[in-house]
Amino acid sequence: MNKTFGLFFTAMSLFLATANARAEEPIEPIPLVKEINLAQVELGKKLFFDPRLSISGFISCNSCHNLSMGGSDNLKTSIGHKWQQGPINSPTVLNSSMNIAQFWDGRAADLQEQAGGPIANPGEMASSHTLAIDVLQSIPQYVTEFKQTFDSDKITIDMVTLAIAEFEKTLVTPNSKFDQWLLGDSDALSPKALAGYQLFKETGCADCHNGPAAGGASFEKMGVVTPYTTENQAQGLSGVTGKDSDRFNFKVPTLRNVELTYPYFHDGEAATLTEAVDIMVRLQIGEKFSDEQNAEIVAFLKSLTGDQPSFTLPILPPSTDKTPRPKPFD
Repeated sequence: MNKTFGLFFTAMSLFLATANARAEEPIEPIPLVKEINLAQVELGKKLFFDPRLSISGFISCNSCHNLSMGGSDNLKTSIGHKWQQGPINSPTVLNSSMNIAQFWDGRAADLQEQAGGPIANPGEMASSHTLAIDVLQSIPQYVTEFKQTFDSDKITIDMVTLAIAEFEKTLVTPNSKFDQWLLGDSDALSPKALAGYQLFKETGCADCHNGPAAGGASFEKMGVVTPYTTENQAQGLSGVTGKDSDRFNFKVPTLRNVELTYPYFHDGEAATLTEAVDIMVRLQIGEKFSDEQNAEIVAFLKSLTGDQPSFTLPILPPSTDKTPRPKPFD
């Protein structure tokens, strides 16, 4: 009896020691969504996929933040109205509710503020908030749904962006192999991925890529040890603050689902994870990884891919609006 108890006590001690060690890791498990307004989520889902928020009627939020492609569009920079090439790589919308701010330069404080930007941006959806509201107000089913959700006969842009933001809060990706390992499954990570994670921590990558999203919590300079050269004109945080000291300081991107969100960096210049790891190690910490070390880091990064959002695509309300719209790509 004492022997059995001793074995049980030893096993529990090892389990608790492992749990405590994992609790101190710089990257934490993705938390589940706890507080959401379901009516706003359902309305926001329709709006997220509705191209009628754009002037052409062809571009939706999902065009640049495609939920079947890791919440991005896999282009160096996104394509907007009339084939305009965007100025910067489209960041993933997945787990974006965990970001300290939105956009690479942090110019939007939260998801609701971010949601209003592309609608009125002449290089993206190229509409205006007034026109977008007029379109929604002309669709009886939307009028009814906004009334049911917000108890108002009048649709406002704040209602639109709030609903979209509420839907985006649900776009989290838990249950990655790495999360399973954090939560106690010692076999969830391959030896190669585990070696990559140890190297990730030892070389200081986790100083910036930490927390549940493995990033998104700070702004850091691109090119700490060696300057980063690019033809892209984005200035980062300095474009918001006006401070030269903030030049080339960008929001640290999340590494969650990073294998799906290629190409990488604000300019989309790194086509593969292998290339991205090589550049970041040289520029940020002044080291050069061997091919084996690089492959270990990449194996770890791939373990951060979680369960992708799963939902039924919305049936968009039919429109009786016959107003001529400009052709989107002429």
